[in-house]
Amino acid sequence: MSEAPHLLTEENGAILIATLNRPDKLNALTGQTMALFEAALHRLRDTPALKVMLIRATGRYFCSGADLRDRSEAPRSPDHTGVAIRERHRLGLHGMRRIYDEMESIEKPIVVAHQGPCVGGGLEMSLSCDFRLAAKSASYAFPEGKFGVLPASNGVSRLARIIGTHWTRYLIMANLPADADRALIMGLVHEVFPDETFDADVMRFCRHLAAQHGEQMGTAKIAIELAHDVGLAQARNVERLANSALMLNPDYLAGIERYIKGIGAKGRSD
Repeated sequence: MSEAPHLLTEENGAILIATLNRPDKLNALTGQTMALFEAALHRLRDTPALKVMLIRATGRYFCSGADLRDRSEAPRSPDHTGVAIRERHRLGLHGMRRIYDEMESIEKPIVVAHQGPCVGGGLEMSLSCDFRLAAKSASYAFPEGKFGVLPASNGVSRLARIIGTHWTRYLIMANLPADADRALIMGLVHEVFPDETFDADVMRFCRHLAAQHGEQMGTAKIAIELAHDVGLAQARNVERLANSALMLNPDYLAGIERYIKGIGAKGRSD
């Protein structure tokens, strides 16, 4: 009997759903998982009708991290020197670094839904998503500290960027887990939903995103990162530059004209 695919994909309207599918292995990430996931990313990027990507999982864990027993990727060179280890982190690990960078570059929203524990490589993947949604049963941790190392695929830098150094110390230096409520306080997740309604709440959130203006969301994704990286004066220029392009969009011009004509119209409540 052949093993089920490690990642399942399906379309629900304008939403591309990618589901981690190794519940018996706590959805540990393998070379097959990452190859299928990268293909799904390219499908999102290259299909105009797809507006949103949702990443979710089967079973009681969202993801337990990288599958340390997976030998599908042979080391490029023996990991006996600092250089070899750094190069493996940069180029290897099933392309995780390249894939997580691509997630941040695609100008469409990517949502991840944690129905259970999310640790290690699964949390690193989630840090590259635009929106992180948690069920009450979700929890978060970087177990790498138990082995005396750091998250290898930009986990430290992305975590510090999202939640700041204060809480990054808690998760990585102190090697302490966070439940869903604490993750919300940290700013690690955007929403915490009841377990009983989690799937419906997540789909409602994704459908809301799919109904938004695609050009605005894509531009906002770039502008937010740029504005974060530059000084205040240049951040203002980022906003001006982004809006100058959006306000020349025919959809905007037609929409604002309709809105202005409707102001004061009989029966209009806004």
